[in-house]
Amino acid sequence: MSRVDQIGWQAQSKTGVIAAGGAGAVAAGIEILGQGGNAADAAAGAIIALNVTDHGACSIGGEVPVLVWDGNVVKSLSGQGRAPLSPEAIAWYMEHGIPDRDIKMAPVPSVMDLCITLLQQYGTQSFAAIVAPTLALLDKGEEAWHPDLARTLRRMVEEEHRATGNRQEKLQAACDHFYGRRAEHGDIAEDLEAFYVEHGGFLRRADLAAHRTLIEEPVAVDYRGYQVYKCGPWTQGPYLCQALRLLEGFDLKGMGHCSADYVHAVVEAMKLAMADRDAHYGDPLFVDVPMNALLSDEYTQLRQPLIDMGQAALDARPGDPLGMKAVQEGGAFRPGVGGTTTCVVADRWGMVVSATPSANVYHAGGTGSTGVSYGNRLRSLNTTPGHPNCIAPGKRPRITLTPTMVLKDGAPATCKIRRP
Repeated sequence: MSRVDQIGWQAQSKTGVIAAGGAGAVAAGIEILGQGGNAADAAAGAIIALNVTDHGACSIGGEVPVLVWDGNVVKSLSGQGRAPLSPEAIAWYMEHGIPDRDIKMAPVPSVMDLCITLLQQYGTQSFAAIVAPTLALLDKGEEAWHPDLARTLRRMVEEEHRATGNRQEKLQAACDHFYGRRAEHGDIAEDLEAFYVEHGGFLRRADLAAHRTLIEEPVAVDYRGYQVYKCGPWTQGPYLCQALRLLEGFDLKGMGHCSADYVHAVVEAMKLAMADRDAHYGDPLFVDVPMNALLSDEYTQLRQPLIDMGQAALDARPGDPLGMKAVQEGGAFRPGVGGTTTCVVADRWGMVVSATPSANVYHAGGTGSTGVSYGNRLRSLNTTPGHPNCIAPGKRPRITLTPTMVLKDGAPATCKIRRP
């Protein structure tokens, strides 16, 4: 592996550039690029390594939304786990709420399927190749769960080696071994299910087997000549597109960069966009999110006057994009006050991958025999009947994680955008 003591949170080489949370994950990405891998290969390897270097901020049992520019188009990969499929589980949540500090708050682990989908659709390397740097980190055994996760990854590598067929089929075999999609005993899904049952969770093998990473169209707006892309409304990402549309009506350059007026206008636009996020966003596989209306000229022009340059708004004020009203009747409310990491890779061939791994790992919950910890992302759903983000069987939470891709004149723009 590249010398970690010479690498910070970002590094570049003759084969590409990477920025990520932990130095060990950055080194993993640089190593994969140096061995001929592309941005997708390096991103997949770095994301898995981040689950060691940045554990707590992210986890194999967590989530990672991704945007990919392949030189032609931008696509969104939904690395987000879902709620249990069991109607009885959903009924329990509706009666008792979605708990904190309990395995019932954990969604289906999504990171492995995301990384293997990334390799299958955009990469060139094997699972064994991209996971090798992570195994080197785990073999140091600095945490009690490291040997367990190393064993889990090696079981996937062994399944890849045993499988027949082409590279994609071998990758699929490794993934299926984790998620229990084949009728076999002794797979990783069996161990995960045993852990869920032991600790009183609702997730089962069927939930794992049903999980798939969806490749979707991103939400995009043109802002002053820049094309800004975000993942769909199963994340909070489109709020940035809404905020940028609102800011089209303000002379930010004339205000002066980071002047009081500049900061005020940006913050107030974000408040309005986030109020719409809370009122209207949810998993579009379950609810009709009025994204076109939210980004429309008419709705934007209705909302822009709500930004008062003389004072800050104290209330969240969602609008009514279908009824074309600036503020939704009875919609204003006073919001309450509530770890994530990052991975961005660009290669010599022009591919760019932007990912936002996370988990909010519940450390006290342990990892069981697999070394796979879990987070609390189901708490991003709610139990309000009729709300777009209300929990339902197999539903994705509307998460805050939100990678960004910016193009100008049909190519990735050179700009600094920090996560999330």
